[in-house]
Amino acid sequence: MNDVRRLKILVADDTDTDRLILESIVRKEGHHVVSACNGLEAIQVYSAEKPDIVLLDALMPELDGFGAARKIKELAGDELVPIIFLTSLSDTESLVQCLDAGGDDFLSKPYNRIILQAKIKSFNRMREMHSTMLTQRNQIVQYNNRLLQEQTVAKHVFDNVAHSGCLNASNVRYFLSSLAVFNGDVLVAAMRPNGSMMVLLGDFTGHGLPAAIGAMPLASTFYGMVSKGFSMTDILREINGKLKNILPVGIFCCATMMDINFRKKRLKIWNGGLPDCFVYHHQEGNITPVKSTHLPLGVLSNRAFKDNCEYFELQKEDRIFVWSDGIHEARNADGDMFGEERLKAVFSRNSNPELLFNDIIESVQQFVGSGEKDDDLSLLEIRMDEPARVNSFAKEASDKFGNSEIEWTMGFEVKPTSFKVFDPLPMLLNVLMEVPSLRAFSSTLYTILAELYTNALEHGVLKLDSELKKTPDGFSDYYELREQRINQVTEGFVRINISHKTNENGGLLKVRIEDSGDGFDHQQRSTDNLTSFGYSGRGIALVEKLCGTVTYLGCGNIVEVAFSWVSDD
Repeated sequence: MNDVRRLKILVADDTDTDRLILESIVRKEGHHVVSACNGLEAIQVYSAEKPDIVLLDALMPELDGFGAARKIKELAGDELVPIIFLTSLSDTESLVQCLDAGGDDFLSKPYNRIILQAKIKSFNRMREMHSTMLTQRNQIVQYNNRLLQEQTVAKHVFDNVAHSGCLNASNVRYFLSSLAVFNGDVLVAAMRPNGSMMVLLGDFTGHGLPAAIGAMPLASTFYGMVSKGFSMTDILREINGKLKNILPVGIFCCATMMDINFRKKRLKIWNGGLPDCFVYHHQEGNITPVKSTHLPLGVLSNRAFKDNCEYFELQKEDRIFVWSDGIHEARNADGDMFGEERLKAVFSRNSNPELLFNDIIESVQQFVGSGEKDDDLSLLEIRMDEPARVNSFAKEASDKFGNSEIEWTMGFEVKPTSFKVFDPLPMLLNVLMEVPSLRAFSSTLYTILAELYTNALEHGVLKLDSELKKTPDGFSDYYELREQRINQVTEGFVRINISHKTNENGGLLKVRIEDSGDGFDHQQRSTDNLTSFGYSGRGIALVEKLCGTVTYLGCGNIVEVAFSWVSDD
């Protein structure tokens, strides 16, 4: 009894002698015995005592062993209660009947103690294994229920973040199928303030929750920046930087991003790692592939990241088709991939562009058949149309931006008490960055404003001579003198005036800065000092290179520059 724990064993036999012999053998093995004289009593004892193993005579009055075995198995449910039939029957049909009734084994009369002991040990090991399996199954069920609950909550958050945006526009059709609760593919779309539609289709490595971890910051960044009018390249760089910082090595996002201007009938597109997308030309009935020329998002640092895009002039009813590699890599029962050639054949066979979207989906599904899908399938179609037919936002924005100019002017004055503690440049730049089309020129505008303001303050108000900076020692003396004078100044001003005006292709920004100084002889000034050496004299030359025009007024204490730009919206 060293290797078998004390068990409760039911002995059911209508023959008193056989029952007593069996009880004696079982007790000598150290087990606890409960008894029954017929099948009905065996069922009652089982219900009351819940024995570990049942030794059951096949032929008994009231209810035979076969009926009792079936009822005991029913009462046991998921629990494993081994039933060993006690029988003098030896024909094959009777033994099969024992097993069919729910018996797990049989023991022939007269009883052999060694064989009975071996069977009890064997079935006890089976019971313990079955019990362990049930415990682990229940744990798995609990863990699975908890995981499903957590995924439901996460899916709710994910759907709120990566929502459909403007995908309900009349000129958009899309199809997304998922291998998991979360789709490895992410599709987001939103309208910019100027009425253009920005769309991104991404395919993260992996499926389910790992893919959603990257999709959530992508979607939140996309929607946050598109609504504020950021350019496509700015958004791409921001998403790339975030994914690079948060995702582990090996997890990235193949993506295609588009900016569709319905007013100008223009497409701007960037493809990083997704299959060639097609621009379908309605009048000619042909397609222009747009190949991937970039690495996926989240692979390169922003310094190495390339954001150059391709541009297409489209006609009304032209269409853009974008898909994930789940379309190309869909496999049939033989393991063959759908591939690009079959995809091109769908376009070749089509005679009605309105049916192209459905033709692609049906062709892939028919090719795969009932086979198991290897990847998420995503397909997007966007039709070029008039803004009024896209959605109400596109129409309103087109009317506002297409038929009117945006023009404003601002001005303020920096007084002596503020020279030391107040730097107007961050505030100025912040105002200018609220103009969506100027965000791409932030560093250029900062350079222009910084040079103009510094010159007005240092040379105009503080009357510092840049000749001091021609030597290293003089450079140090210059800034010591600047510190002294800025602490002592009690009069003077720097006035800044900025005017902004857009046109069909871009806009014009004029900056006028006036200081209270004596000015300088700007007529004699050299027009290009960028190639000169030394520590001074190149600031205004740099401004002249960055701006279209630089004009000096008055005695040289007023400078006005004009910066023009061409918008790619």
